[in-house]
Amino acid sequence: MTLLLALTVAACGGGPQKATSPPAPVALSEEALSFYCQMNVLEHPGPKAQIHLAGAPAPLFFAQVRDAIAFIKSEERPGDVLAIYVSDMGKAPSWDAPGDDNWTLASTAKFVVGAKQSGGMGAPEIVPFSSEDAAQAYAKRKGGKVMALAEIPAQSVLGEVMLFEGEQL
Repeated sequence: MTLLLALTVAACGGGPQKATSPPAPVALSEEALSFYCQMNVLEHPGPKAQIHLAGAPAPLFFAQVRDAIAFIKSEERPGDVLAIYVSDMGKAPSWDAPGDDNWTLASTAKFVVGAKQSGGMGAPEIVPFSSEDAAQAYAKRKGGKVMALAEIPAQSVLGEVMLFEGEQL
C-alpha cells in the first residue's frame, strides 16, 4: 500500500523535484546592449548585471546594477526570471573596468546600498560583491549599508533619483 501511494504521489507531480541549474552567465562583449537605453554596456563604468528570462535566447544586460534591481522589483516585467548575475566588484580590476566575466549570482551576493558612488548611467549605484567582507570594507570607505538582494527596499530603486549634488534625475 505504501509503495502504491508513493508511486501515485510521484506520478501526480508531488514527488521530489529535480533541481535545475541556472543558465551560465554570458561574458560582456561589444554586442551587449543595456536593456533600458540600448547603449553598449562596455561604454559605462561601474558594475553591470544580466538577467536570464525563461524562453529568451539571450540575457538582458544592464549598464547599472540599480537598473537591474528596479527591473526585478517592478510589477511589470516580461517572463520568469531564471538567474540574475551581477559584477563582483571585489574582483573587478577597477571601477572603470569592472570585468567582462567576473559574475556572481545576485541571490548570494552582498550589495552596498546608499554608498556615495554613481553608476554607469549617473544615478547612485548599488554595488555588488560575492564576499561580505569585501562589501563591508567598501561600505566603510564609501558609506552605505550591506544587504542581501531580498533586503533591498523597492523605493531605493523605483523611487525618485537624487544625484549627489542635490539634482533630481
